[in-house]
Amino acid sequence: MAVSRKDARSRRHARVRKNVRGTSERPRLAVFRSNKYIYAQVIDDIEGRTLASASSQESDLRAGALNIDTASKVGALVATRAKDAGVEHVVFDRGGYKFHGKVKALADAAREEGLSF
Repeated sequence: MAVSRKDARSRRHARVRKNVRGTSERPRLAVFRSNKYIYAQVIDDIEGRTLASASSQESDLRAGALNIDTASKVGALVATRAKDAGVEHVVFDRGGYKFHGKVKALADAAREEGLSF
């Protein structure tokens, strides 16, 4: 029986999350990508709270389609907000997606803004 794309991504994400945990010193930068939008959150898994977030649904990014340029703007925005919250080092959670295209653009932009992972 064929496995759906959604189930395959869920399995990959579970495999990634076995090893990736966000702490207070080094929170997790989690990425979720839908067909229309991309979301990024900086999460402290121990306390169970989100420290910073950004998405392409925000008013200044919503006008454009989801492309690599939009993903890099979201990455820069979440990095700026994370630094404002006092976060410099994160661990990257690609969410079961390939580290390629939009996910890679978001990560590279976050690195350029000063987040290290």
